[in-house]
Amino acid sequence: MTDIAEFDVANAGERVAGHGLSAWFAETRELLKLAGPLILTQLAQMAIGTTDTLMLARFSNEALAGAVLGNTMFYFCWLLGSGPTSAVSPMIAHILGADKDNMDDVRVVARMGFWSVLMVGLPLMVLLQFAHPILLALGQSDRLATAASAFLTPLAFGLPFSLGFQVLRNYSTALSKPNASLIVMGVAVFFNAFFDYALIFGHFGMPRLGLTGSGIASACSFAFSFVLMLAVVRLTPKLHHYRIFRDALMPDWEKLLEVYVLGLPIGLTMMFEACLFFSSNFFMGHFGLDYLDAHTIAMNVPSIAFMVPLGIAMAATVRVGLAAGAGDSEAVRRAGWAAILTASAFMTVTSVILAVYPFEIATLYLPPTETNMPALLLSVTFLHVAAAFQIFDGVQVTAALSLRGLKDARAPMWIAGASYWLAGFPVCMWCAFGLGLKGLGIWYGLAFGLLVAATLMCWRFWWLSRN
Repeated sequence: MTDIAEFDVANAGERVAGHGLSAWFAETRELLKLAGPLILTQLAQMAIGTTDTLMLARFSNEALAGAVLGNTMFYFCWLLGSGPTSAVSPMIAHILGADKDNMDDVRVVARMGFWSVLMVGLPLMVLLQFAHPILLALGQSDRLATAASAFLTPLAFGLPFSLGFQVLRNYSTALSKPNASLIVMGVAVFFNAFFDYALIFGHFGMPRLGLTGSGIASACSFAFSFVLMLAVVRLTPKLHHYRIFRDALMPDWEKLLEVYVLGLPIGLTMMFEACLFFSSNFFMGHFGLDYLDAHTIAMNVPSIAFMVPLGIAMAATVRVGLAAGAGDSEAVRRAGWAAILTASAFMTVTSVILAVYPFEIATLYLPPTETNMPALLLSVTFLHVAAAFQIFDGVQVTAALSLRGLKDARAPMWIAGASYWLAGFPVCMWCAFGLGLKGLGIWYGLAFGLLVAATLMCWRFWWLSRN
């Protein structure tokens, strides 16, 4: 086979044509060029949540537990709204893969993405105002439900802004301009940290609001990120060139329908996985505060590592979409498998780190005092399991988002539902309650669900790209 690789056009970020080893290297370079800023953006977003966790952990254990439950509800609603916004990236990638000069359709897709935010985000914002009775109905104590509600009530107002930011971010990513969102999130990290510190602890002349202050700071950071992203899009010639707010009130029912037809299964796919992990927070709350704190720490650490394969996976959506839009099946396969292998290599490294230094990592969140020692020891146990499932986690998300680049949303939805709720959840329940392993049993079930998802997602991409 001839060892040839070339670009369709001169612009970086376009489809790699050709075959052989040099084409694989060229594809990997383009993948990493796009993934690098996306990874940093994901880490910056994660840094905002980590800042909340670190500061609230030092405020009180009850504040930390309340924020965990509050964030669980918030991100459940965020996932419901983010499905349609996630459809923006693959739809634009397909359009540009078929015709890189098609401005009108790109503009319409972005506009309908914003319509979906208004149609879904505002009702969800109202729903979050009823957090206290919802948490009580789910079996949480009045003490924890009250704490979570104090955090969620102000945070809910940031939800539409967060979803609007996702539309702009996916639009800029599909146009191979991921630095736009990186700039915004880099500034937002410091914005959130300043107001967290000021409003949680009462510094710089501001009131000491604890959990409520953290919710206000996070909501303001979401609004700030959206406004700043608008400014960056306006000041970036390639992004402003499409004039995405032209005819903002004009509907395109065909594109809006496609946003939902593609986006709703994407949202459900994310929800199937996230709800299993989120439900683990509720089960940990039943086992006691030490279990919940340990679970929070152990979940936060691999979540940070997960941002790297997630950034690679988001880049894979665009790379696969460009190739699919151009009808190049070989480039489709190459883009997907290059992303899967790259993510696997990184997660192998993080797996080793989590296995070797679990206690040192846990003490970054809680000081090793006598009071905190039970939670720290539980964290070490959970982190050992997290080390075991790192590779599965990286593979499943990269394969799933490669399928998204093919506009294949329904099959991944069913795979995710089966993997996490027909495989992972029963194992969680059996190990935690049947075998009496409590929190450790929950983590065994999470690991098993990820293993099944990784296997089936890879098989689906192999079968679909092969055919």
